[in-house]
Amino acid sequence: MTKEYNQLAKDIVKDVGGKENISNVYHCQTRLRFHLKDDSKADRKSLKDLDGVVQIVEKGGVFQVVIGTNVADVFEEVAKFVDTSAIESTEDDSTSNEQNNIGDRIIDFVSGTFQPLIPALSGAGMVKAVLALLIVFKLITIQSQTYVILNMFADTIFLFLPILLAASEAKKLNCNPILAIGIAAMMLNPTWTQLVSAGKSVHLFDIIPLGLTNYTYSVIPIILIIFVQSYVEKFLHRVVPKAVELVFVPMLVFLIMGILDFAILGPIGSYLGNYLAAFFTFLSTNASWAPSVIVGAFLPIMVMFGLHNAVAPLGIMQMASKGFDSIFGPGCVCSNMAQATAGAIVAWRTNNPKLKQIATSGSITAYMGITEPILYGVSLPRKYPLVATMIGGGFGGLYAGLTHTHRFATGSSGLPAILLYIGNNTMSYLINIIIAILISVVITGVLTYILSFKFEKKTNETEITTGKVTINSPIKGEVLPLSEASDNVFSSGALGKGVVIHPTEGKVYAPISGVVSTLFPTKHAIGIVSDSGVEVLIHIGIDTVDLNGKYYESFVKQGDHVFTGELLIKCDLEEIQRAGYSTETMVIITNSDKYEDIKVEKNNAADINNGVLELTI
Repeated sequence: MTKEYNQLAKDIVKDVGGKENISNVYHCQTRLRFHLKDDSKADRKSLKDLDGVVQIVEKGGVFQVVIGTNVADVFEEVAKFVDTSAIESTEDDSTSNEQNNIGDRIIDFVSGTFQPLIPALSGAGMVKAVLALLIVFKLITIQSQTYVILNMFADTIFLFLPILLAASEAKKLNCNPILAIGIAAMMLNPTWTQLVSAGKSVHLFDIIPLGLTNYTYSVIPIILIIFVQSYVEKFLHRVVPKAVELVFVPMLVFLIMGILDFAILGPIGSYLGNYLAAFFTFLSTNASWAPSVIVGAFLPIMVMFGLHNAVAPLGIMQMASKGFDSIFGPGCVCSNMAQATAGAIVAWRTNNPKLKQIATSGSITAYMGITEPILYGVSLPRKYPLVATMIGGGFGGLYAGLTHTHRFATGSSGLPAILLYIGNNTMSYLINIIIAILISVVITGVLTYILSFKFEKKTNETEITTGKVTINSPIKGEVLPLSEASDNVFSSGALGKGVVIHPTEGKVYAPISGVVSTLFPTKHAIGIVSDSGVEVLIHIGIDTVDLNGKYYESFVKQGDHVFTGELLIKCDLEEIQRAGYSTETMVIITNSDKYEDIKVEKNNAADINNGVLELTI
């Protein structure tokens, strides 16, 4: 989180009369919006003179401080100088409008929870890969102290994974990360581990039975627990008096969640993992080819939910009893190589510099067996690499299963892992795993390449040769100069040059190809950064942030790549007007200063195929 706007935020709070004068504060796409107890206490002149404040607007009892497109960063700092009860979360207000995108919300939750852990997981996984090479080349033995110590370096991250997950998930769910870490630490406390090892039943107050489950290396239990904690904690903050909440809220969180953890939530999460393990054991006995197909195809999904931690030990158990692993290893290496290949194709095809960097580095680490960076950084956000990976990995896993391919040692499932398939005085397993990997790589590569023509777009050659960029109208209606917008923040050009459109249809389309850089939770405004770097802000209505998403429906999310003419948002113009709001739609180039000239196309009747702005690079 940036501290760049810390002083600006402090000055704004002071100039609106201090935190004691703020009833609540929230923000829209460009402005901080204050409800002040006494407007007369606001120092308007001082506010306008602040470097970073564009303008002051007072309308409908809302004191608006216009910041620009970096308003979210400023709001983050403002929140530090006001009472917690005064902070109004627009994300919570929009929750009900997201019910139709439950799949995207789940993916966002999983990705947001696991993404911060990528550096630690990658580092630990690479240590495992180095260990595998050292063993294969017989530089060390599993019994050596060197192996024990290096393995400890890697295993520590996974041993205490519940604690890391607790901190990350708590941040994602906006609950106290320190309390979450404390709850996770309870589950790993040596006292509890000893009680589980003893195997004797444990009862709290001699009444409540606690499930004897070891939570080291676990994932599902802690995810369930912190999810519930977020609601318990918010409830307690509402009902516990402010004067004593500093002491009583943490105490009650520990007591309530501690009991729920060990009595209900932890065992439920553990049972889910155990049932998954039983399913794979059944498959390995009755359909030996099935595990490698399922792991090859669905490993990315398993990793998202941490389910692979319940499946991988089955391969180790099989190796302990039979001397080889055919349950997890073959499908895992096929899936990993498929995902690495998908990342490499995305890096080649995309024109987004940030995505290209993530895809390139993520692909390299995936080829070494560490897929989390590419999964959370590329495959999940872009979706089509994930689909290609699952298909390619599934076919590679099918071949490995049908040929009864198995490995003779455990290790990171990257390219170095193919050496683990040498055993039984034959090279046939090595040859078969190489063929399986090639099947995965070829199928995934071809599919990703084909799909990239739809989801990735290279820089428009016309822009390169002519130095001109055309911005189409995002909505049908009457086009007017921006100076005729009824909100003087827009009409003054303070946020950039552009046009205002009086819409006749409530469908908003992408005016140019690019990435959705911002999508406000209330869906009244959306920002797109084009493939050539143009920053376009589409603001649908004036002060419509106060509708909290009512009458708006989005069809994309932040981070999506969209193409010119793709439907972004639907809105009910009649209902918006009936609610007392203007439907004027502003199309603004927020980085106008980067262009030599911005001309308004002479066309009063806007259509989604008509250009409304022409930019000279």
